[in-house]
Amino acid sequence: MAVLHLKAKPNARQNALMVSPDGTITVRLHAPPQDGKANACLLAYLAEVFGLPKSQLTLLSGHTAPFKKVELAGLSDATVQATLARYSAA
Repeated sequence: MAVLHLKAKPNARQNALMVSPDGTITVRLHAPPQDGKANACLLAYLAEVFGLPKSQLTLLSGHTAPFKKVELAGLSDATVQATLARYSAA
């Protein structure tokens, strides 16, 4: 089980995941921040990125804040880091 600490930015043109050189993870989301739409979009997008079913992702904290903690069940930290490396803004 791995936990991602990230910043969500709703109302973007399209969904995108970016990892800055300092390791900060930012996820731009197409959905608006209303009625949990952005959180649902975040979990669906991360499930797609990491190749997991949505049922294996859990929003641990940050339900109404931009900074969030998301649990990825069934993935090792090494797998998560390897996947994030593909999105690095290097």
